[in-house]
Amino acid sequence: KYTKFSICYYWINSLDQKTSIYSRLESVVIPSGEENKTAALSYDYRIMPLENTSSTGTYYCEVKWNDIQKVGKGVFVLARDTGYLNTSYGWEILVTLTVLLAVLSITATALLLWKRKAMCHLVSCPEQVLCPRRNQPNILRQKVETQLPSASPPPPPVYD
Repeated sequence: KYTKFSICYYWINSLDQKTSIYSRLESVVIPSGEENKTAALSYDYRIMPLENTSSTGTYYCEVKWNDIQKVGKGVFVLARDTGYLNTSYGWEILVTLTVLLAVLSITATALLLWKRKAMCHLVSCPEQVLCPRRNQPNILRQKVETQLPSASPPPPPVYD
């Protein structure tokens, strides 16, 4: 009586609509001496891949004999478009900012050194920028000494 049965897989969506997925008829041969004993048989069915986000719902397995019907607990499946996306860009942003700041720092230092060197070449023109050199404090001291007739030498410039 129980050797022939049907297995049906279906799912129920969020609108409580039942959709059949797969069904098949089974016929089990009972070995002699095993009659009137309980037996457990396993039947697996994979639903792959899910078509779209509307495949979200609870999936069930149902077994029917002539006068008996058994339904499993069901498995809820949430289907999404893209799945899991890792959006953590912390390390990438940190490395990018560090490299950018290092390049800007090196460039600014190089420009300052180049500008200082370029400006120090303009010493020959007194009305332009004067850069400190070793002999320049002596020149300034000589100018001060000639202008101020005093017994004690003037104090050296602060930048000495």
